[in-house]
Amino acid sequence: IVALDLTQTIEVNIAVAQLWRNYGQIHLLVNCAGVAYQSSFLQSKMPQVQEELSVNLLGMYNLTSLIARRMASQRQGTIVNVSSLMGKVAAPTMATYSATKFAILGFTQALRQELAEHNIRVIALLPSLTDTDMVRDLKLFRWVIPMTPQQVAKALVTGMQNDSSEILVGWQSHLAVLCQRISPWLLELILRIATPPAPSRQQPSQKLNKLIPKLNFLSRIHRFSDLFLSRT
Repeated sequence: IVALDLTQTIEVNIAVAQLWRNYGQIHLLVNCAGVAYQSSFLQSKMPQVQEELSVNLLGMYNLTSLIARRMASQRQGTIVNVSSLMGKVAAPTMATYSATKFAILGFTQALRQELAEHNIRVIALLPSLTDTDMVRDLKLFRWVIPMTPQQVAKALVTGMQNDSSEILVGWQSHLAVLCQRISPWLLELILRIATPPAPSRQQPSQKLNKLIPKLNFLSRIHRFSDLFLSRT
């Protein structure tokens, strides 16, 4: 286990090089580090906006670049980028977070096509609200039922077994995306009703979520992925 701040580029470079040297080839990368701030757009603060962009997007980009090059040299690997339902359906009071998740989805789609020739799979995982430390300081949207990390991990492994390139997790996610396609005005109305009042002060999610790996979530993914890889 290596605790690492993704915003520190030099530290990330050193850590990846050490992992490669000490443990050999890297076959699976799960990008799930993230931070979220909740506020109305008009109350947003630039330091928090920059932190979300740095952790959720730029940190993920740098780590992926370092490991993808090594996977290309070994001509094998799987990269899982954790986006969100908010990468499909943007949510009020979460403008910057939604923007980073949309960006992750687009990045993943482009990367999938580029890295295919190197025998590297690139998968987008899009869970709905998940019961982790990151969301415990956020005001929940009305009617949203949080998923457990176990459910998300199981959906990931099932999706990998089915060779899915994009894994939308949970019935709430599927319903929201379907509603957006069929009747976007209805979804916008539902979101306006379901959106919690914007907090007067921004409350950050736990900053420990900048650290990788997220122990509870990744430990379950590792167990499931070990089972999956042992069967292939």
